[in-house]
Amino acid sequence: MKIALIGYGKMGKEIEKIALRRGHAIVSVIDLDNQEEFGSAAFRSADVAIEFTNPMAAYGNYMRTFNAGVKLVSGSTGWMAEHGEEIRRLCAEGGKTLFWSSNFSLGVTLFSAVNRYLARIMNQFPAYDVTMSETHHVHKLDAPSGTAITLAEEIVHDLDRKTKWVKGTLRAPDGTLTGNAACAPDELPVSSIRKGEVFGLHTIRYESEADIISITHDAKNRGGFALGAVLAAEYTAGHEGYLGMADLFPFLND
Repeated sequence: MKIALIGYGKMGKEIEKIALRRGHAIVSVIDLDNQEEFGSAAFRSADVAIEFTNPMAAYGNYMRTFNAGVKLVSGSTGWMAEHGEEIRRLCAEGGKTLFWSSNFSLGVTLFSAVNRYLARIMNQFPAYDVTMSETHHVHKLDAPSGTAITLAEEIVHDLDRKTKWVKGTLRAPDGTLTGNAACAPDELPVSSIRKGEVFGLHTIRYESEADIISITHDAKNRGGFALGAVLAAEYTAGHEGYLGMADLFPFLND
């Protein structure tokens, strides 16, 4: 399979290593200094492009990739609120293809399934209130993380006593604390911490007067994310439309 990379930072380089190891060819690499590559024959020859950049660049990268007639896999977050409806419509009605996930880690995929199952169980036990926290490296621009938002939306879907998630506190790299963890009874607070080079730590906590039940996913490196992105690219090469991890792993639909 021919793969184009959009974004050639630490994640892009990790994806490149895994893609080559799995027998794929990297035909184009686009970063900040060669944006004209979107119009190249090499980029247009790709079966799939894989994009990991940032909230400010993602939407423009999507549109340039679509205009080149290339299918896209993306793990960029922070763009959904402003452009999500438009991108979904382009995939549903405009013949474009995007496989998007807030997190491509296989471990997070399993964690998501556990999260949904636990929420359905806890729906029967209103004495337990639920909160969430996420920690990422100091370079991450959006908060809460896209993964935390996805997990929170899953809880809201399956836990009747919560109708929406809200931002909790944010602890900045310098230790400054902003925001407020207090919220209405029907709201799920999601708090964020930015420190060091943490790859991704998500904890969901159910607490009653008697005890605490918590589940945590702690990423040790970028390898799991990169492998998941390459697996998604392999899937996307043969499929069309707006795709996600539930398409790649049907057990998430259970």
